[in-house]
Amino acid sequence: MLKDQVQVSETFKKQASKSIVSIALFVIVYLFLIVLAVGLTALCVTGGFMLIAVRPGLLTILLGLGLASVGLMVLIFLLKFIFKSHKVDRSHLVRITAKQEPKLFEVLQEIVTEVGTTFPKKVYLSSDVNASVFYDSSFWSMFLPIRKNLQIGLGLVNTVTETELKAILAHEFGHFSQRTMKVGSYVFNVNQVIYNMLYENESFDRMIQTWAEISNYFSIFVLIAVKIVNGIQWVLQKMYTFVNLNYMALSREMEFHADEIAAHVCGGEPLQNSLMRMSLAEHAYTEVFNYYERHFKDNFKSQNIYQEQRALVHFYAKESQLSFVKNLPQVHLSDMNKYNKSKLVIKDQWASHPSLEERVERLQHLGIQYDNALDRDAEVLFVDIEKTQKELTKRIFETVAYQGSVKVLDLNEFKTSFEKEFLESSFDKRYNGYYDDKNPTAFDLDDISKRQEVIEDLFSQDNCNLVYHFIGLSNDLEGIRQISLGGIDIKSFDYDGIKYTKKDCESLIVILSQELEDLKTKIEQIDKNVYSYFRSLEAEDNSSSVLKEKYTRYFEFDKSLEAKEDIYNRLSEAVQFINYTTPFEEIESNFRGIKPLEKILKANIEELLADESLKGILTEEVKTDLEKYISKNWIYFIGEQYRDDHLQILFTAMHQYMYVLSRAFFTLKQDLLTYQIGLEKDKVVNA
Repeated sequence: MLKDQVQVSETFKKQASKSIVSIALFVIVYLFLIVLAVGLTALCVTGGFMLIAVRPGLLTILLGLGLASVGLMVLIFLLKFIFKSHKVDRSHLVRITAKQEPKLFEVLQEIVTEVGTTFPKKVYLSSDVNASVFYDSSFWSMFLPIRKNLQIGLGLVNTVTETELKAILAHEFGHFSQRTMKVGSYVFNVNQVIYNMLYENESFDRMIQTWAEISNYFSIFVLIAVKIVNGIQWVLQKMYTFVNLNYMALSREMEFHADEIAAHVCGGEPLQNSLMRMSLAEHAYTEVFNYYERHFKDNFKSQNIYQEQRALVHFYAKESQLSFVKNLPQVHLSDMNKYNKSKLVIKDQWASHPSLEERVERLQHLGIQYDNALDRDAEVLFVDIEKTQKELTKRIFETVAYQGSVKVLDLNEFKTSFEKEFLESSFDKRYNGYYDDKNPTAFDLDDISKRQEVIEDLFSQDNCNLVYHFIGLSNDLEGIRQISLGGIDIKSFDYDGIKYTKKDCESLIVILSQELEDLKTKIEQIDKNVYSYFRSLEAEDNSSSVLKEKYTRYFEFDKSLEAKEDIYNRLSEAVQFINYTTPFEEIESNFRGIKPLEKILKANIEELLADESLKGILTEEVKTDLEKYISKNWIYFIGEQYRDDHLQILFTAMHQYMYVLSRAFFTLKQDLLTYQIGLEKDKVVNA
């Protein structure tokens, strides 16, 4: 049996021991807090009765009861999690049986036998691009045997081969064979206890508030109890970090171990291929939902989201010029990291899984290869995959509240509509992606020297790489600044293969800041060369200055955009208080404080509404929302209540305001780049 052949590493054993020790330490700390609380309760109750007995009277009775309540409140706080029920929501899952899907269950049984583990208690289908093991975890599951359940996502089945799916399932059954899964049950319950005492305190807060309102004397003792509770919460937060950091380290080792089991079942390559294709499959799946969200008001509904997901996987793969094997795109690490030029490596201690690069490297190091030449789509394991896909699609769209008649799109209608929208929001391929993640840099349009260039050199891969090096370096600098300021709590990190400590941050920031400035200068020069090249083409054809006008308008809008967005950001931050319990006087003061910001926002909205060039963006709905907001001064709080209807008018206007700004900016950029590349096409035609 593989579970006996594949030995766990020393690191695995070490992390398992540390996790168990951390859980044991939590239990000791928690029991110690309980003992202290019981002792405090006994002391307070005894003191309260003695106070009343020494000098009976209304005052001493109130003081005695208040004193006795301190210990009781602390004890109730520590024990209240016992009365909290935890239910797992499985409404999104569909249970399947061997009778319904005999081929799939036959494969599951083969893997179970080969790995040497137990068959899942239940098998479920979900709509996700994922497969996972989960179990019914409760207080008693820490002491009794637990049966694991298996969840298989149709979004995953839809984008892998039969062998790749088998490898993924073998990975999950690798978890079934791990006795350390029991540790996960303990950690889950520890987290439930801590979370309950840190964040689920509404009923407890109401109880002590009610007690405090009975008498001013009681409120004094409630404050004492709250101070003690705050101290307990501080201890629990430290324990949460300690327990979970150790378990996350164990979880990463469990993933490596499960990968090795999968490699012994199917070879390393199928698992590698499926892991590297996963992000593409997830992106395609998400974009299908984004499409239907955009067209909610058109009452569009999918007939089969999985066929549409598959279509987008192929579409994006062809756009990225990926190769295909067995009708599925082959994604490599070089493809995934093509635009990632970061050199900063920070070990994420909170990650439950190793990085994809680490997993692929481990699998390649194992060197286990099997012949999978006769591999087929994973869909063959299902009796009627299309019927199953349509049933899950129907379940997903059941919760959508459409207004009016619904239009169900077939696959061709979806593909045509999606690809049209994609092209409308993309830039010409001759730019080679240069402008995908950057905007034209502002410069003096009259201070440009003529240069002999060809378009292939302007948008060469080297020039495009400069853009992504700039983005990567900017992100790295921000990360190192966060380390320096303590925002990221780590002792050391790697940059460009060299290990640094926190004290090295300041000198490294100086060096990298200069590198960033040098890159910025190079990119600015490329942008100037681009303008010079296309301006020359325009001058050859006619004496117009349309290109200069488009650049000027774009630069002016870009310059004003930051201030316009700043108003939105400041106003958003200023109204955050409505999400928290706030005294009435403070609420009224806060709303008075946002009036100057609203005045600027309304002026900006009026300017946008008057701009003739934005007519295509200002739909009737957008105009109505914006005009309604600027039509009067809305009152957001009256008496002791928020005016939710008026707040909704404000928030809707803010959303539409940002929508108009972003669309206006993109439209200007697209118009400029479309006209610009059109000059090159005109040159080709004239030639």
